[in-house]
Amino acid sequence: MSESPTSSKRLLAVCGKGGVGKTTFTAMMTRILIEGGKAGKLLLIDADPAMGLLNALGVDVRRTMGQVREEIIKTARRGGKEEKIQLVDMLDYMALEALSEMEDFALLAMGRTETLGCYCPVNELLRGTIETLSESFDTILIDGEAGLEQINRQVMRRVDTLIIVSDATSRGIQTAGLIKRMVQSDRVIQCEKMGLVINKVQGNEELLEQFAREMGLEVFGYIPQDENIAYHDLVGKPITELPAKSPSLVALRDIAKNLILR
Repeated sequence: MSESPTSSKRLLAVCGKGGVGKTTFTAMMTRILIEGGKAGKLLLIDADPAMGLLNALGVDVRRTMGQVREEIIKTARRGGKEEKIQLVDMLDYMALEALSEMEDFALLAMGRTETLGCYCPVNELLRGTIETLSESFDTILIDGEAGLEQINRQVMRRVDTLIIVSDATSRGIQTAGLIKRMVQSDRVIQCEKMGLVINKVQGNEELLEQFAREMGLEVFGYIPQDENIAYHDLVGKPITELPAKSPSLVALRDIAKNLILR
């Protein structure tokens, strides 16, 4: 994993409704951060229970934070006082066990939560542990759910930049506007900067820009429809292995350059 220093820590979160290419975007952004050489120590957090980022990157994990959460809840329900104290003391170690170290990045998958109900103290413990773990990294990139609740409850209280991904439709951009309003109402994660990336674009940028303005959204950039992505999805190849000159990668390099690689 790269050890080159960065000028400051970056916390980035990606969200968007299902089917817009959010996870593909995160996988491509991972490649670009590594290529740019300015990410330093890079931590990826897959906060979407579907864990599609693992497939997009072509990696696997031994353990998820969801499994850690289940252990905590089980002990809290049935364990004695001594067991509960020991469990809290072991949380950092358990999180490290769930951290998968790759050559160029580390990955933490939140996974699914099987136990239903409100476990706010458990979520706060996990969030604190993840925030402590994140201090060892220069860049943190989070692939989140559309509604951001999973990030807010169990991952981070705030990020520097929130990237909302939409497809090239008015409905998609309306959903992005809803996410923006949720953030502004302090119901979900806090961020310093927020904007829209419109994916799968086949022209009509001016009209899409107009839709975004109506939602009060800054457009970070446009990513064109890319047949290479469709082929990689069809045959099950990792998105990180896209040809270097794929239209989507070329466009995203420009977005990343203006947004985070300056």
